[in-house]
Amino acid sequence: MSGAVVIGAGPGIGQAVARRFARAGMPVALIARTRRTVDEVARALDATGGSPETGTTTAAGAEPGARVAALTADVTDEAALRAALDAAAGRFGPPDVVVYNAAIVRPDRVGELSAQEHLDAWAVNVVGAHTAAAHVAPTMARRGSGTFLVTSGMPRPVPRYVSLSLGKAGVRALVSLLDQEYGPAGVHMAAITVDGPVAPGTAFDPDAIAEHYWRLHAQPRAEWEHDVLFSGRTDG
Repeated sequence: MSGAVVIGAGPGIGQAVARRFARAGMPVALIARTRRTVDEVARALDATGGSPETGTTTAAGAEPGARVAALTADVTDEAALRAALDAAAGRFGPPDVVVYNAAIVRPDRVGELSAQEHLDAWAVNVVGAHTAAAHVAPTMARRGSGTFLVTSGMPRPVPRYVSLSLGKAGVRALVSLLDQEYGPAGVHMAAITVDGPVAPGTAFDPDAIAEHYWRLHAQPRAEWEHDVLFSGRTDG
């Protein structure tokens, strides 16, 4: 078991997903844009005990054998993202599952953003996911197994969230393309579409959402799903 990589490891879904995979006994590499964010998530995992088998969850820089690696990369920096993925593989081996959870979430209407601002949002919401998949999926395909999951949203375009609506539509198209490219070789590609504001203790509790990431990773190939809609706790 080589472990999981969570890109966009922030305090919401990213942290919950990392905790869920760690609870299953998997080592986890966390990637976030800032050192402060990734270290806070690593400490949160440490506080919950990390892997139930070892209880040795620690941040990057710990002794060999630590169950969590905390890494930094801006997903719009292709070289930095690829280097972080290589560092994660160097720590725990080629990953069994990679979760892309990075996004720019902000309200904007038609005409409010400049072309450059739209390109910047697209770079995070879609291109970063493409970069990550292109880096890890070929190894998964050669191995004949692996999972690549992308956090999606906006199942319907919403006029007050134009850049995010465009980005999430792009994510779903990307997952379909990745499935066509790597699915036949045994790589499970899927998007988890979260249709609501994420907050602990609500219908969109991140821990409830994280269960879907684990379920998709654990699915037998004959039962693979490629676009799961989470519309509230009653779904899972």
